[in-house]
Amino acid sequence: PAGMDGTDWFVRLSVTDTGPGMEPEVMERIFDPFFTTKRTGEGTGLGLSVVHGIVKNHGGIIEVVSEPGQGTTFHVYLPRVDSELALEPLEESVLLPGQGRVLFVDDELPLAEIGREMLQGFGFEVVVRTSSIEALEAFRFRPGDFDLVVTDHFMPNMNGLDLAREMLDIRPGMPIILCTGFSDALSYKRIRSLGISSMIKKPILKSKLIAAVGRLLEPTGE
Repeated sequence: PAGMDGTDWFVRLSVTDTGPGMEPEVMERIFDPFFTTKRTGEGTGLGLSVVHGIVKNHGGIIEVVSEPGQGTTFHVYLPRVDSELALEPLEESVLLPGQGRVLFVDDELPLAEIGREMLQGFGFEVVVRTSSIEALEAFRFRPGDFDLVVTDHFMPNMNGLDLAREMLDIRPGMPIILCTGFSDALSYKRIRSLGISSMIKKPILKSKLIAAVGRLLEPTGE
């Protein structure tokens, strides 16, 4: 695309394959976190959602052209930056080791294990559950064993909101972090009104997860 003065607004990167293409109903969901047409264990469905998030955060857009049997083309448009502009270095947040026992709930085992590794790497003790029902039973059995809960929202049998409600009924004031996908229509105001402490958008970045957990488990003593 070009501006009225003839200068380019965007730089376009195009990638084309010669694969089987996509049906319209598949194309509508390709950027949804965890949506995949692969068999269980062959893909997490995070790749395109991560790309979409990166491009969107940089002010860009993605255009997809695909037809069954005709392959697929992705056009990525990123705002052009004049080479004369000096980019200021980003200030990186300092992630400090913490302590506490975290119950991490996600029905996708690979993602639950990634969450465990992230938290354990910063000193937290982590208990993983891949079923919201099993997580609730573990919490109900010994609610005092956990200092914080991190739970996915979109899960079978019981979603993250309902799980959080049940846990807060058992132990009011329990610190809970809800992890949601880009397509989940949840506002920070709504989750706070339910007693949930914080919300993280998926895919989860280590910096955001550690910062949120560390903030909620920060010692409040003298």
